[in-house]
Amino acid sequence: MNGPGPLGAFLKTRRSQLRPEDVGLRELGPRRRVTGLRREELAQLAGVSVSYYARLEQGLSRGASAEVLDAIARALLLDGHERAHLDRLADAARHAPRPRRPRPEKLADDTRDLLRAVDGVPAIVLGRRTDVLAWNTLGHALLAGHLDFHGPDDPARRPNMSRMLFLDPHCRELYADWKRKARAVVGNLRIAVGRHPEDALLAELIGELTMKSPEFVALWRAHGVVPCDAASYELRHPVVGTVTVTQQALSIARSPDQALIVCTTPAGSPSEAALTLLRQASGSTSAARESWHRRGVDD
Repeated sequence: MNGPGPLGAFLKTRRSQLRPEDVGLRELGPRRRVTGLRREELAQLAGVSVSYYARLEQGLSRGASAEVLDAIARALLLDGHERAHLDRLADAARHAPRPRRPRPEKLADDTRDLLRAVDGVPAIVLGRRTDVLAWNTLGHALLAGHLDFHGPDDPARRPNMSRMLFLDPHCRELYADWKRKARAVVGNLRIAVGRHPEDALLAELIGELTMKSPEFVALWRAHGVVPCDAASYELRHPVVGTVTVTQQALSIARSPDQALIVCTTPAGSPSEAALTLLRQASGSTSAARESWHRRGVDD
């Protein structure tokens, strides 16, 4: 194994974020020269040897028992989501992945039927790497009206929501609180990497974002792993103006790595009226797309 690997990097990051006072320790020795807890302090809190814990961080061990992981999780003050992520990373460290050629994700016919059934609200289907596998007309008009509607049909040119959020100025401008949306997307990517450490295409996406976006780098280094299952966002849409939607991620039973993202608004709200207007405007595809591109020019 080259380098500490995902498990070691996660442990080191979480250890560096803890101060001695967070875990009831007093600073009695010489002035601290490391950020966060020392390895020996964490090992003592977890009740394991310093050498054993060091091997975990350095990627020299293929994992740890459930009892050891419990002790380390308590010492690091991990919450439930972080503990589950730790378990996935440790399990991946125990099993050396076999090289496999990634295959493009497919959209099952019943998933396409499900997308058609929710045609009254904006909806998209995302794959494990946040590739857009499909969107309905309203979902496309709300979230990416400047892109080709048929783009998801071709695996070679599918839009990717993570890439769009960090690298596409149109999508970046869409979210009033872009930083909150960015944190949620990075958290979901962290979970995906923990579940699929062997996915070369996912690794390529992370590498591309690391090279092109300093903001992604900062968020990625934080190792946040809170899933974004439902959240409300204020959108600044180029066609209908301000609209607030709740984006909910619904799991797809037959394709567990895929998610149906639906955007809802309160009944009778101005945002619902805005979506009604957008539905009418999206009938004129060229006019709607021109509004997206004009905003990019005006900005």
